[in-house]
This record gives sequence, structure tokens and C-alpha cells, in this order.
Amino acid sequence: MHRQPLKILLNNYRRDHPKEDVTEHFFRFVDTHTDCFNRSLEQGHVTASAWIVDKDAKSALLVHHKKLGLWLQPGGHCDGDPDVVRVAKKEVQEETGLDDFEIVADRILDLDIHKIPIWKQTPAHYHYDVRFLIYADSQQTLTVSHESNDVRWFDLDELPAVSADISVVRLAKKSLKTIA
Repeated sequence: MHRQPLKILLNNYRRDHPKEDVTEHFFRFVDTHTDCFNRSLEQGHVTASAWIVDKDAKSALLVHHKKLGLWLQPGGHCDGDPDVVRVAKKEVQEETGLDDFEIVADRILDLDIHKIPIWKQTPAHYHYDVRFLIYADSQQTLTVSHESNDVRWFDLDELPAVSADISVVRLAKKSLKTIA
């Protein structure tokens, strides 16, 4: 039962993005693992993140991830919480300090499966990341969390030069299509 809300979101995403194979990989993973929301599942787990744009949709808020050394959208582990929307919102608050923001819809903006390298005692594994679109006022005070080196707004056209992660550019493109 706890996986059903995510499956509904995935079904809606599949309907909106029928050509993306990633949805089927997500379904197989979620169907196969009752503990898919737990970080203790060593092969991988569901995570949630947020693509944050300003009210004019001209800038995006990124965090410079300490472990990965990349500019990425804020997000993180579900740690057993199957409500991926709630997890994405919590991660926004924890990683950026934003307290005034609006989720555009309880619809998935993007799905991404990416490998996380070995880190100390944690073996390499996969994050099955569910990504949502959020609007926020870019004039709010930002806070750098212990998981990041920095947090900063970037113009959307700067992103290909800022982040080596191709999914960041994909998120920007998808957000512009969603907003239009």
C-alpha cells in the first residue's frame, strides 16, 4: 500500500512522457522492492528532489554537493517516507533555507536513475530520483547546509557551463516546457 501513491505519480508521468524508458525501470524497481524508500536497500533506493525556479522562470537554485562536487538541484533520501512530495519539500528547506516556496503541482517533472559512487563505508548504489518543480522568490535568504559547499541562483542559460550533470540541463528544458 505504501508504494501506491508513487505508482500513481509514475503512471501519470508515463502518460505525459510515453517515450521515456526510465519510467519502466522505476516501475520494476518499485514493484520488486517493498523497501524501496529505505537507504538500507544497498543496490539503490528512491530519492526525491526539487527543481527550483524563480517566479519569472529565468533562474534556478542549485546547491554545490559536497560529496559529488557538482552543482545539482536540492534533494535527498526518503529514509522510509513514501511521500516523495513531502520529502522533496523537506529537502528544499534543509538544503537551501527557503521557507516560502510553492510546488507547481503534485506531478513529477522528471525521473532520473543515477549511480552514486562509493563513499566511505557506503557501497556504490543507484538513486531512483523523483523530481518536482517548485517556484520560489529569489530574494529570500539562503542557507548552506552541512551537505553542501554553496547554494546559489543561476540564470537558466548559464546551466550548461555550470553543471556537468546532463540531467540539470534536462530539468531546465522540462521546466520551461511546463511553465509555457
